[in-house]
Amino acid sequence: MKQLLEEILNDCSHYTKEGTLAHYIPELAKANPNEFGIYVISKERTDFAGDYEKTFTIQSIVKPLILLLALEDSGIALVNKCCGVEATGKPFDAFNYSDRALQSDYINPMINAGAITLCTLVHGETYEEKFSRLLAFARKLSRNSSIKVDEQVYLSEKVTGNKNRALAYMLKAYGIIDGNIEEILDMYFKACSIRLSCIELANMAFVLANHGFSFLENKFIISKEHARYVNVIMATCGMYDGSGEFALKVGIPAKSGVGGGIMAVAPHRMGIGIYSPSLDPKGNSIAGIKALEMLNQKVELSIF
Repeated sequence: MKQLLEEILNDCSHYTKEGTLAHYIPELAKANPNEFGIYVISKERTDFAGDYEKTFTIQSIVKPLILLLALEDSGIALVNKCCGVEATGKPFDAFNYSDRALQSDYINPMINAGAITLCTLVHGETYEEKFSRLLAFARKLSRNSSIKVDEQVYLSEKVTGNKNRALAYMLKAYGIIDGNIEEILDMYFKACSIRLSCIELANMAFVLANHGFSFLENKFIISKEHARYVNVIMATCGMYDGSGEFALKVGIPAKSGVGGGIMAVAPHRMGIGIYSPSLDPKGNSIAGIKALEMLNQKVELSIF
C-alpha cells in the first residue's frame, strides 16, 4: 500500500498547481500549495506518503465532530429538530437555502449554518466550556492529546468572519438558535482553527469506519448509531456542493475543509487523511480528490 500511495501522490502532484488557496481567510493564504500528503490506517497496518506529518487547520472537517458530539450530548431527535439532512446544492456559506422563509429543514450539519446551529447543542455551562469539550473529543478520536487551536488562524477567522456572523444572526432572527451570537461564533471559529495532520484525520476516520469502535481501547468510544448517522451525512453532504460527483467517482463518506484537508471513511476497511491546500471553486482540495479517485480505482473503495 505504501508504494501505491507514493505512486498516487506522484501521479497527482501536478494537480497541486491548479486551483487557489483560501484567500478570504488571510492566514490560510500563506499555505504552501506544493504540499501534498496522505495517511491511511487499517486494522492491519498504517501507510503514508508525502507531507503526511504537515499540520494545517481542520476548518470544515470539524463539522462531523460537532455533529457527533451534539448527537452524543443531545440525541438524534433534538439534532433533527435543529438541522435537516438533505443536501442544499448551495455553497457552504450560502444564505438562500430555499425560496421560502428559513427553516431548520433547509440546512444540514455540513454547511456553516448547520454547524453553527449544532454548536448550541453541545453541553456546557458556557461556550468556552463547550469548546473545551469539543477539543477534548477531537483529541480522543484523533489519538493525539496535544492538538490545539492555531491562534493566528483563529484571530484571522474572527476578524474576517462577517459572513458567518451574518448567517448566525439570520439563524437567530428565524428562531433556529438562541443565545449570545458572538460567544457561539467564538466557539465555531476556534473549532475551525484546530491544527492537526493527516495522521489525526485518518485516526478519526478509522473510528467512524468501524462505527465508533476503537481498536486501541478495544471498545466503542462513540455510539454505533451516531457514527452511522455521521457517515450518512458525510456521504450525501460532506464535499459541499460537489458531494454528488464525489459519490460517483469515489463513493465513500468524506469531509473536506478549506484548509486543504480531507477526512475519508472507507467503512469496515480504513480511515484516510489527505492534505493539499489548493482548492477548486467549491472549496475542495483538487489534488486530494484526484488522489482518492485513483485510490478507489486501485482498491475499490466505493460502497456503491
